[in-house]
Parts: sequence; structure tokens; C-alpha cells
Amino acid sequence: MTQTVAVLGTGKIGEALLSGMIRAGWPTGHLLVTARRTERAEELRTRYGVEPVSNADAAKRADTLILAVKPQDMGTLLDELAPHITPDRLVVSAAAGITTAFIEERLAAGTPVVRVMPNTPVLVDEGMSVISAGSHATQEHLAHTEEIFGGVGKTLRVPETQQDAATALSGSGPAYFYFLVEAMTDAGILLGLPRAQAHDLIVQAAIGAAVMLRDSGEHPVKLREAVTSPAGTTISAIRELENHGVRAALIAALEAARDRSRELASGNG
Repeated sequence: MTQTVAVLGTGKIGEALLSGMIRAGWPTGHLLVTARRTERAEELRTRYGVEPVSNADAAKRADTLILAVKPQDMGTLLDELAPHITPDRLVVSAAAGITTAFIEERLAAGTPVVRVMPNTPVLVDEGMSVISAGSHATQEHLAHTEEIFGGVGKTLRVPETQQDAATALSGSGPAYFYFLVEAMTDAGILLGLPRAQAHDLIVQAAIGAAVMLRDSGEHPVKLREAVTSPAGTTISAIRELENHGVRAALIAALEAARDRSRELASGNG
């Protein structure tokens, strides 16, 4: 934690990483931030005690640069950074669909690049960040990236060829659960419950189920079977889910998300 880390593009995800690093013990004197608006930069200085700098200054001073900008802004940012980044720096991209090759070809030869796909629960320290090495990144670079993103949840290393699949499952994953909760809330209202009560019942069921999945070590089929008694209410509901092709629809949805991630990565936005 003696290295200087710069977060470039300190929006929601960037700020979540920043606050996670500080909670994990990173000294604020070793953290730099960049922001488009002066008011935002001063807000970060006041809230966290970190130093706002320009993108060029961040590239000159930081050992590790975390690029947390929107994918469409990445090319412009790299053009700005390239004259100041040497191959002894680590560049970490948290922009969806941007490949390590895209970044490497715009920086000095040999610059180590790590690609990360975090999801929005990093905002509550329950994120999953999927990490892949570029062609010049070492095990040490990956471990350093895990140390940073581990402050806001779990991390998982995958080959970059699996990033599109990971984006479909994990990056977009929270939205599927929100969609399911929305539908179940509507069902609860149809069954006669007030919206607030239906929402509370479903959210707590989701939290409880997630914790059991995480902590029990049991296969989801076993956990489902434990709730599914013969000729009971649960099996009646499961039959309807199967009759309506919910399992097949989920598989098709994830394939569509993966395919779209591939399109974005290839520049077909």
C-alpha cells in the first residue's frame, strides 16, 4: 500500500473503489483522483481527503492507474495519458467491453494492463470483480489488482476470452434479480398484499436465499428441494415456471448479453 494509485473518472464505481481502498487502509496521501468537473473534484477532496489532479498529472505520478471512465471515453483518455505512461506503471481498466489489446496498442510497448469487470454491488461492498491479465501483466499485477478491488467485494480471475460470458452473468447479473423482484412484487399485489409488504417479503427472501447459497456450500438444487414438499405450494409454482419456459428464457437472455458484450468489444457499438 505504499504505491500511489490514481482513479481516473471518479463516478459511482470509481468513488466506490476509492472509499473501499481507504477503508482497507490505503493512506489518502497515496491516492489521486481525477474528475471532469471542478466541483466534483473538490467534493472528493472534502469527503475523502484525497488529492484531485489532472489526467496528465495522474499518469506522471501514479504507479497504478485505474481507468473508470465510460467505454466511449476511453480512446480520448488514452490519447491524453499515452505520452506520460511508461512500462513500469500498471494500467487497470474498469470500462465494459474495452479489451486489453485496445489499451496496449495505444500505450508504450510492454505496458502491463489488467481488465476488470466490476458490478454495481461494489457500491455496498458486495461486488464481484472479474479480472483478466493483458499480454504484459504478471501474477504480481493481478494480485495488486485483487488487493484494490477486494476492498469492495470478491474477485475472480478468468482468461480474457471469458470476459464476455462473465459480463453476461456477473456484470449484468444484478439487473436480472431486480427484474425478478419487480415481477414478484407485482404478483404479490395481485395476490392481495400491499406493495410495501410484498416488497419487504421478497427482498428478505432474496437476501436469505443468497446468504444460504453463499454460506451453506449446498448445491442450489438441494436448497430448492428442501423447500419443495410433495404436492405442496412450491412445486406447483416450479411447475408453472417450467411450463412457461423460464429456464430456457434465462439461458437465451444470458446468451444475448454475452453476444452484445462481444459486439461492444469489437467496436460495433
